[in-house]
Amino acid sequence: MVVFIDWSHNLLLFPPLQDLSDNIYFITSRSEEGVFSRGLKMYVVESKGGAIACMLLALLFLGTWPAILTLLERRGRLPQHTYLDYSITNLLAAIIIALTFGEIGKSTLEMPNFLVQLSQDNWPSVMFAMAGGVVLSLGNLSTQYAWAFVGLSVTEVITASITVVIGTTLNYFLDDRINRAEILFPGVGCFLVAVCLASAVHSSNAADNEAKLEGFSSKEGELEISTLPSKDGEMEDGGVSSEKAKAGTAEFLVQLEKRRAIKVFGKSTLIGLSICFFAGVCFSLFSPAFNLATNDQWHTLKDGVPHLVVYTAFFYFSISCFIIAIILNITFLYYPVLDLPKSSFKAYMNDWNGRGWALMAGLLCGFGNGLQFMGGQAAGYAAADAVQALPLVSTFWGILLFGEYRKSSKRTYILLVSMLSMFIVAVAVLMASAGHRK
Repeated sequence: MVVFIDWSHNLLLFPPLQDLSDNIYFITSRSEEGVFSRGLKMYVVESKGGAIACMLLALLFLGTWPAILTLLERRGRLPQHTYLDYSITNLLAAIIIALTFGEIGKSTLEMPNFLVQLSQDNWPSVMFAMAGGVVLSLGNLSTQYAWAFVGLSVTEVITASITVVIGTTLNYFLDDRINRAEILFPGVGCFLVAVCLASAVHSSNAADNEAKLEGFSSKEGELEISTLPSKDGEMEDGGVSSEKAKAGTAEFLVQLEKRRAIKVFGKSTLIGLSICFFAGVCFSLFSPAFNLATNDQWHTLKDGVPHLVVYTAFFYFSISCFIIAIILNITFLYYPVLDLPKSSFKAYMNDWNGRGWALMAGLLCGFGNGLQFMGGQAAGYAAADAVQALPLVSTFWGILLFGEYRKSSKRTYILLVSMLSMFIVAVAVLMASAGHRK
């Protein structure tokens, strides 16, 4: 006998009596209450706890990859070479996510699989996703040069804070105010204070370095410049064997200047701060653009066309990010900026020094961005901007690997602690504002 259980009306539906010989039972889906399912569904993050877990893991990844690129620049590798390597694996991460999470389970009308969505008429949403990739690529490219001028910690604090102040506000209204405003906006205010403190930290640290270098002079060749390690496994501090080059000393600053790819001595620090603010504005726009791509708040899709699944949107997002990075960095090979030496595509192909680290950085950034978007789709993109606390991780690497702020003044240390404390408060408040998308 065939028995149908219709959960929508809580009825048992029996077939005609002639079918009693068939002892088969079918259960229809009670999808509106999530009790039964017709098959394996695409995996999407739906719970608030899962969203926060994604944000925390994204925070670790997104705070680590800038330290790796900074390490390579300090070893003398051209940023154009590094960013080309980084871009390849950054796109690879999006493809992996799309072909795994985006292909799990059956494709449905409401939630099509990744490959199904590639052929749908969803180009308005695709354009929003690709616009987000363009501004993110411009921001990431800019920070490569800002790190050399103002340091890893200050660069990440300024760009992340601007991202939160502008981007989070836009996402709050795009997400139909699902985040708690009375908690969210005080958190945004904390990030704004952190921007001011970061600028003060940079100014104080720059004054400390000028004081160290004042009166310091040496004839050509007097300083011993040791060769940096060729093995990728050895980090920055292992490259200076002489006691004269202890981190934080004038000798260390001079040796660093001689081996790094981007020369900063004699150049205005306003260049670095200007690059930081430009990058911050770019970063503040990519998350709202992705939000529009996945939720279609402006109703640009035709009736009956499903919204882009987060994995499909992330694929298009990464495609445009990759294209912009390739075009600009190949251009910079032949027409470099900031007095960098000219290079060529052939020279890039033959440059294997640190390539493994650059490829790893691209994977970390790609998976970090993907996790941020997965969490944002569940808990609101405004709350997902909590991953912009990545300077907490970057500052840790900056101090541990690069000796930032060593032998600095007491004033610099007080400002540094104040900046990081404000960031911790801001992150906690922003995560506490997380809502739940229906």
